Amino acid sequence: MPKTFTNLARHALNGPTMGTRWSALFHMPFDFKAAEVDAAMANAVAQVDQQMSTWKPDSDLNRLNRATLGEWISLPEQLMNVLQAGLSIGEASDGAFDIGMGDAVTAWGFATADADETAIKAARIKCRSPTYHTLELDIANRRARKHAAMYLDLNGIAKGYGVDRLVDVARLHGVEAGLFAIDGELLALGTQPDGRAWAIAIERPDRHERAPRSIIELSEAAIATSGDYRHWVAVGGHRLSHTMDPRLGMPLQNPPASATVIAGDGMSADAWATAMMVLGEQRGLELARKFGLSVLFLYHSQQKTAGCGIFIEQAARQSTYEPF
Repeated sequence: MPKTFTNLARHALNGPTMGTRWSALFHMPFDFKAAEVDAAMANAVAQVDQQMSTWKPDSDLNRLNRATLGEWISLPEQLMNVLQAGLSIGEASDGAFDIGMGDAVTAWGFATADADETAIKAARIKCRSPTYHTLELDIANRRARKHAAMYLDLNGIAKGYGVDRLVDVARLHGVEAGLFAIDGELLALGTQPDGRAWAIAIERPDRHERAPRSIIELSEAAIATSGDYRHWVAVGGHRLSHTMDPRLGMPLQNPPASATVIAGDGMSADAWATAMMVLGEQRGLELARKFGLSVLFLYHSQQKTAGCGIFIEQAARQSTYEPF
């Protein structure tokens, strides 16, 4: 019997991960065993967190962070995949996305401690080569080694990868359509039961309240937003964005309020959203066209270029976009 709207039950699963929550929304027949999917999804994102967390001392990423220069470190396949993607997007963005900014993130007070003036100076004067030049991956043997001092931080890509893992689990259990998310990173699989694309709210970049600016319809694509209005620290009376300028080892100066990216997978959307904040509108739109991304820049009303910059293109995956 074909699936219809009336013989499908709505399943909304969620749980804690990576300091926030994961969620999955999908419709399946009433006899579908959602508890099995719930457990499998929770395990999948827990595995990502255990491998890639900077907060867990025993994570696989922190084993690599503690390694001496030139020492090969064996790593699990998932972490290797994310490191490889991070280096690839780092190179494609000309270093705007850099997974080796953990020292600067910590120095400026975005980790467990307050901003540290000595550490800030060290992060800023450090002679930085892009991480894609100084971290070597041996994919065949699943190992990596560092050729320069670095502290790797995957917070700009791991949540997106976690969303991809939620989708992998869903597909393994026969779920062909749904909406999957970790924090602000989402992936729309298929369509809703009535055939409509999934409606996704683009948040207004407001520090004081959460409110939608516009709605986008999405199918078979991922979307991620990076902004300066949710995660910030106050240093010397100034409010500083958590997004680092890899060239300077410090928070971005006068970045866009937010950059939203649509891509084919959550990992890419997540990383490119960060890269677009660093690149800014002009260079960001150039690369969006080159790599087939859709991007929306928003600005605060007091910024010189208030409003938005946008490049939206119909994707081969037949994603459907409402005008912003």
